Amino acid sequence: LRSCSPGRARRTNASRRAYLVGRFSDIYAQERLDAETLLRTYISDMEMVQRIIFIAAVESFHAAKMAYRQFKVRVRETLSLGHSGPESLEDTVLDYIVRHEDLYDVQASVNEVIRSMNINPKISFPPEIDFIVISTLIRELCRVAFSMQTLIPPLDIAFATDGELFSETRYHRSFDSDFTAALVAYHVWPALMENDVVIVKGEAVTKR
Repeated sequence: LRSCSPGRARRTNASRRAYLVGRFSDIYAQERLDAETLLRTYISDMEMVQRIIFIAAVESFHAAKMAYRQFKVRVRETLSLGHSGPESLEDTVLDYIVRHEDLYDVQASVNEVIRSMNINPKISFPPEIDFIVISTLIRELCRVAFSMQTLIPPLDIAFATDGELFSETRYHRSFDSDFTAALVAYHVWPALMENDVVIVKGEAVTKR
């Protein structure tokens, strides 16, 4: 194990949080649109393209959170053998993870996301193409989602389901929405949450 600086995670929490919230918004503005453009060369149905990207975001957070939990267990087991303080074991574990996020196997998470997307009944893809074409988007989302787990408190995306009541506090309506419709037809981008409070709105399409 490389040496770690006790208390680093807590000291840098605010600056890391600000960076990650900004990065999440940047991915929405840049990598998401790049993926959309790429998918449109294979799929003419814009709704399907947007569904694919949204599910990629949801699955990326799920895979990264799973990877973080497993990574944390391994680090705790290793550090507990020689831990003596002054910081708590939990703080020491968190400091280690923050310093060594480069040890996160992001490619394993990307592979897991693509596997999950391949069996998702809500989305389909031409058989000659693979979801790997949007692996850049998936990789960036996994990195951000993993790092967000090291924050106190961690950040996560809002649970979303087709047909739910549209929430002004959680989502912007897409420009092609029916603005009088009360229900979400499908989601374009997830909302970012901290302790059940929305800190970045997502995007949804409402239709009658």
